[in-house]
Amino acid sequence: MTSPFRRAWDAVPLAVCLMVAMTSACSRPASDIGEERTPASRAPTPPPDVRPKIVVLGDSLTAGLGLVPTESFPAVLQRKIDDDKLAFDVVNAGVSGDTSAGGLRRLDWSLQDGARVLILALGANDGLRGLPVRDMKQNLATIIERAQAKGVAVILAGMEAPPNYGREYASQFRQAYRDLSTKYNVRLVPFLLDGVAGQAGLNQADGIHPNVRGAQIVAATVWTVLKPELERLSAS
Repeated sequence: MTSPFRRAWDAVPLAVCLMVAMTSACSRPASDIGEERTPASRAPTPPPDVRPKIVVLGDSLTAGLGLVPTESFPAVLQRKIDDDKLAFDVVNAGVSGDTSAGGLRRLDWSLQDGARVLILALGANDGLRGLPVRDMKQNLATIIERAQAKGVAVILAGMEAPPNYGREYASQFRQAYRDLSTKYNVRLVPFLLDGVAGQAGLNQADGIHPNVRGAQIVAATVWTVLKPELERLSAS
């Protein structure tokens, strides 16, 4: 026996069924019925910076610990370079806590394609930990050799050891940078923190890391050595 519901459904004209089906399909989201949606507009990807690179290989002093990225001394150097209309791009390769050995381990990764200058600013943590000067000197020498083998000009930023390890250690530590500069004929910044170290008004509360003004002075110290090198490279 046919149910009343079945008899009623059978009585519905075919045309009505088709209309119901079409209406249902049209009311469904486009994604449900396989229709192609217009992709959302995307901002164009900026072109890569093809300017020659200046890689600053360092520790927390380079990374700008306690500062915003635009306040670190490499960022200040970039502004000086731009102001002088020199076509170079500064890469901040500072890692907090890094020693000369750590910098050596990540050298190949840091010297990316297009690197023309390496500012080598390592050794502060070696001195803070009282690590052997001969080991630091060898690590820095290997970094310089590998960079020069790639045709990268090197600027060596010297550091001072803290006085608690004695005068002999401090003297050997300071001399290591001078010896490396002479041996490999690289430009030397005698002391990266010249005019900043020990000055309370130029450092953060820890007394070690430069504040905003201190970082500007560090950048100015490096700039006196870096600018002639960039002018030489630009003219060649």
